[in-house]
Amino acid sequence: MAVSAKALRKWGLRAAGSALALALIFHFLPRDAILEGFRRLTPAVFLGVLVAFLAAHVAAAFKWWLLMGRALPFGQALRAHFAGLAANLALPGAAGGDAVRAGLAHVALKDGPRVAAAAVGDRLIDMVGLACLSLLGLVFVAGHANATLAWVMAAVVVGGAVTALYIFPAFARWLWGRHPGLPARDLGLRLAGAFAMLGRQPGLLATALGLSMAIQTLLVYLSIQLAEPVGVHIPAAAWFFGWPIAKIVATLPISLGGLGVRESSLAALLAPFGADPALVVASGLAWQAILYLAGLLGGLVLLLSGGGLTARPAPGAERSR
Repeated sequence: MAVSAKALRKWGLRAAGSALALALIFHFLPRDAILEGFRRLTPAVFLGVLVAFLAAHVAAAFKWWLLMGRALPFGQALRAHFAGLAANLALPGAAGGDAVRAGLAHVALKDGPRVAAAAVGDRLIDMVGLACLSLLGLVFVAGHANATLAWVMAAVVVGGAVTALYIFPAFARWLWGRHPGLPARDLGLRLAGAFAMLGRQPGLLATALGLSMAIQTLLVYLSIQLAEPVGVHIPAAAWFFGWPIAKIVATLPISLGGLGVRESSLAALLAPFGADPALVVASGLAWQAILYLAGLLGGLVLLLSGGGLTARPAPGAERSR
């Protein structure tokens, strides 16, 4: 498939962002310390973290599958999810992982609003989960003096997400009901209906949020397992405060899958807790290597399995609608 000039331009800008971030890292931090950190990391630890990382993404695919109402076989959802990981390699012309995953699911389901609602809901739930974990980390590292503020901020984050989920359907119906000539009326109303369907399942949303926080907790733990042998010895609470924020920053469209941006952000966030920035960068680059290996594996799985999804809904899918 031909790569458009616009896609190449976007890729070039992101590559430049990563190159700049890495250049600044290696300019201001001692290269020898970063390389020494790499040498301390054993293949056994790296491979163990990679396997656990892949297991975490199987659980993430399961969460997304639940939000879609189990409307396609889990095997297809898993393939689509790992194809999204491959897209996160940010190759020229590749869309974001969420978009690729949703596109493949749409090919199978032919239900754009359901897929879009699940994709947006999944991302929103992950962001809420990350924010809650970071705020909980802040509670433990800052002590009881700031605990009340952190809990209030967590309540605001969760409340805002829930409010947005329940307000959008009513707002969309009001908007297109009052102005039926506005574009995308059918899509907007169908998307509102899909969000309303999610909103009528608070148990599902609570389950997805619990899964999200459990998955993110595992990923923080795996990051610690990479960092400890490298020489980063700080309280786990500091990781729970800084890691989610660095992950959110890494999602900004200014780098290739967060390369350079994630590491520099995490080093800055963990430095006040006594972490050596050079060693944090070393463990962060090892984590980035795991992300890229998982993406390559996702692309390989999709390629070997035919490169797409068939339009074959799961048994009972209609009952789950």
